Amino acid sequence: MANLQEYPRTREDSNISKIIVDRELCIAAVSCIAAADTTFELDGENIVIVKEGGANAADDATLLLAAESCPTKAIFLVDKEGTQVFPK
Repeated sequence: MANLQEYPRTREDSNISKIIVDRELCIAAVSCIAAADTTFELDGENIVIVKEGGANAADDATLLLAAESCPTKAIFLVDKEGTQVFPK
């Protein structure tokens, strides 16, 4: 069963309304941190989380790049209509 951590996003210039991290899929490859270090960091268990205030830090293109860089597709992006935009 997935261990999903949801992070709402309220950035007005964004079509992405939510970032979801599947903690069971994350292998701490840190490619997402390399792509969006203002948004992601490792927690004490070496699992990626969204930083405090980080959900709104990066633009949509940067978030998509970070999610696409994850080798296990542990990062999900959801748009304002509730549709999962990544992974499709």
